Amino acid sequence: MLLEHCAHARYVWNLAVEQHLHWRPERVSAPGYAEQSRQLTEARREFAWLAAGSQTVRQQALRDFAQAMANFFAGTLRRPRWRKAGVHEGFRIVGHRGAHWDVRRLTRNVGEVRIPKVGWVRFRWSRPIPESVKSFRVNRDRAGRWHVAFAVIPPPIDGPGTGEVVGVDRGVAVSAALSTGEMSSVPGLRETEAERLGRLQRRLARAAPGSNRRRRIKTAIARLKARQTDRRKDWAEKTSTDLARRFDLIRLEDLKIGNMVRSARGTITAPGVNVRAKAGLNRSIHAAGWGHLARRLEHKAADRVEKIHPAYTSQTCHACGHCAADNRESQAVFRCRACGHTDHADVNAAKNIAVGRTVTCLPRPTNPDRPPVRGALQPLGGAVNREPQPVLSSV
Repeated sequence: MLLEHCAHARYVWNLAVEQHLHWRPERVSAPGYAEQSRQLTEARREFAWLAAGSQTVRQQALRDFAQAMANFFAGTLRRPRWRKAGVHEGFRIVGHRGAHWDVRRLTRNVGEVRIPKVGWVRFRWSRPIPESVKSFRVNRDRAGRWHVAFAVIPPPIDGPGTGEVVGVDRGVAVSAALSTGEMSSVPGLRETEAERLGRLQRRLARAAPGSNRRRRIKTAIARLKARQTDRRKDWAEKTSTDLARRFDLIRLEDLKIGNMVRSARGTITAPGVNVRAKAGLNRSIHAAGWGHLARRLEHKAADRVEKIHPAYTSQTCHACGHCAADNRESQAVFRCRACGHTDHADVNAAKNIAVGRTVTCLPRPTNPDRPPVRGALQPLGGAVNREPQPVLSSV
């Protein structure tokens, strides 16, 4: 029945997407929620399989679509897209406690929630549910696991009040390096799990499309991928909470991750170069959890996160300000050619981020009344009495 609720919610959502895609400037405007709800009532009278499901689930899917279109026209989110079976399996229930839905606690770790047309469904009680919650969402991931999420926005975490600032450098080898010298990486799959994933992927390539064997292999792969995703999310949650509690100001690189993971495949007329290497780098960036860590920091440490331009932060010496590509001897070793300062490369970059440096190795303007050159060395915490060394490469 839960899968049927997911299918009906997806079906109604896709019909609404189709209606809006059919609209053209010369045609009548696409129907809104009120008209779509009336059409849904007529369809329930005509089709028995549609009438057998829950009206609450399908009407809420139409409300969610209307809100998604409003967000799209407001410019906050992208246009609603098609939902696919096996990928987008979920539905939402809205109502006041005691009215349309209810939740109760059975034991310390077990609770129950009432779902229309299904009844009471048990779930693992992982945290307290506030009284102000008015909706919850039930979804099924690709690994076949069911989850229930109650919609509530937790309050931000208060800082320690010490005024301490930290810089965070995000990388592939080291997921997060702090200006304090601490380094942390996302725990991925163990060696045995990675070997099993490779065997399953080779078996998947030999399986016939549409066969039961292929379906079982895809489920096994999805379980391993879900395990990897869970570990990455757990690391991001714990790391962001720790940073929000220990520091009053958190500075991150302003990375354009969407541009960084763009494919290098190219076109037929202009094929890409080093496509396989770029694809492997893209996977490593996604596995490092850069975006998730930044989002959770902005949620937990509201108004205490600053984005710093990342240009040349990994090539500039934190001790003297000398900027050169040769300063970084390897992925992990930083040795300044001017003063001889040695440090871990990611930690040195994090220290530059902590002081708020935006470095492009351009000379600073001599006129104090003139605004600073865009990208010049401009610490946020105050002036610095040293000039960056120019480099031959273009900016």
